[in-house]
Amino acid sequence: MLPLSLTFCGFVVFTNLSLLYNTVGIYQVYKTLTMPLIVIIQYYVYDENVSRKVKLCLVPIISGVFLASYYDLKFSKLGLMYALLGVVITSIYQIWVGKRQNELKITSAQLLLYQAPLSAFWLLLFIPFVEPPFEILFNNQWSFQDFTFVFISGLIALFINITIFVIIGNTSPITYNVFGQLKFALTIVCGYVLFKDDVYALQLLGILLTFFGVAFYTITKLRETKRRDLLPLLQKKTNESLKVIFKKSIPKQSHFSASQHY
Repeated sequence: MLPLSLTFCGFVVFTNLSLLYNTVGIYQVYKTLTMPLIVIIQYYVYDENVSRKVKLCLVPIISGVFLASYYDLKFSKLGLMYALLGVVITSIYQIWVGKRQNELKITSAQLLLYQAPLSAFWLLLFIPFVEPPFEILFNNQWSFQDFTFVFISGLIALFINITIFVIIGNTSPITYNVFGQLKFALTIVCGYVLFKDDVYALQLLGILLTFFGVAFYTITKLRETKRRDLLPLLQKKTNESLKVIFKKSIPKQSHFSASQHY
């Protein structure tokens, strides 16, 4: 459980630092790199491959997020470093979440219960390096509203982590990331509908590409799952047919030959 807890800490720290030193647009673009990196790690480390159709589904999703974020792309060296570290550690963490659930045969809530206390301990050690100065933390006059916001933030984090574990445990890390990009596209749409935020033609094209990629991915995975579920049934029917053919191919010993042998 220690490696999983440490990668969780890296995932939290570096993705937040990436968001701090990058714009939201470039942060989202960097996050899309998680999907191809997961495919690469699963293939070269765990000897697991995804179909060509699934790989093709990722192309419009990544392209769509890039176009939707185009007007908010601002690069910085420090932001790039944090983003790349976040991408690598996040990819490893999400793969391990699925692996540990399958290996230990436990539910998402159980895995989170085992991991959370250890992760909280390690994050306490990270605080001096990522949240200086300490005077602001300890000498600040905390109001009831501040504590309420911290408590609500903790509850949201709990439900987000449970959601991550449930999705990855029942599907795959790639599926989790695909629908994460769908969330980003829906955020832009909601911003336009609810708050009248400006949406440019290039962003609209990116949103449509993302929606298309997610829909294509969903259809592809459903077909692959259905085909995989039907495979044992087909194998069973094939084995039964072969047994029948084998029995018919064995000639019955005639009465004459039997008496002659006697």
